[in-house]
Amino acid sequence: MMYLHLGADVVVSMKQLVMILDLKTADAAEASRQFIERLPQRMKVTDISDGEPKSLVLTDKEAFFSPISSLTLKRRADLGL
Repeated sequence: MMYLHLGADVVVSMKQLVMILDLKTADAAEASRQFIERLPQRMKVTDISDGEPKSLVLTDKEAFFSPISSLTLKRRADLGL
């Protein structure tokens, strides 16, 4: 099974991965802002970014604010790191 390191000591199974959202881009779109605002009502949200999130990683069970850019996470996912 392959895993993706999200930062801090957090890894998720690639099978659980639903979406990686770039927060810079998401901030510009109203629909994305609303999605992020309502997310805690739907699932557990964990901030592992120490207050400086660059991406939102959505799994089938939980969401994570990560300090790692969405591009870096995508590269890790593509490489299976």
